[in-house]
Amino acid sequence: MKSLTTLFLISLALTAISNAYDFRTVIIDPGHGGHDKGGQWGRVYEKHLALDTSIRLESHLKKMGYNTVLTRRSDYFVSLPGRMTIANKYSKAIYISIHYNYTWKKEVSGIETFYHGSQSKALANDVHRGVMNRVKVVDRGVKYARYYVIRNCNLPSVLVEGGFVSNTNERSRMKTAWFRDAIARGIADGVQNFRR
Repeated sequence: MKSLTTLFLISLALTAISNAYDFRTVIIDPGHGGHDKGGQWGRVYEKHLALDTSIRLESHLKKMGYNTVLTRRSDYFVSLPGRMTIANKYSKAIYISIHYNYTWKKEVSGIETFYHGSQSKALANDVHRGVMNRVKVVDRGVKYARYYVIRNCNLPSVLVEGGFVSNTNERSRMKTAWFRDAIARGIADGVQNFRR
């Protein structure tokens, strides 16, 4: 009986090792940009929120020892295929798309994380958990989706929606640096957990 238990534990350990994904580079993709403002309310534009959060994420990841690549570093437009051209040049990397949500239903709020493939689901779970540990908002969960960037990326990839620009309370929070930084730190936590 003891030997069977030992073999079972060894098998579990080997499975965990085989499921691990070795990477040192994180592709960070701030959604929208340029003429594509994304969700907006008054002068609050998703493209600006996404870029600021992405730059903060890059800073936290660099401190952890990761290599980073941003698909844009200022307010200009990059096409969806262009974003994938950048991301798919890399191997031993992961891809994170940063967005903020919008809906005509002003009462809707919360953070959600999307994935497409099975390996990406594990990344999405880790990233989402990391974010939810950093901010106290409605948890909209981890969801499968067919968004262009996560469907066409060859790397483990996720798309994070950091709250609703259309919700008054969430919009007030996302306008503050501490909230965007908390989301960035949470994503970085999730990246670190995924690599272990």
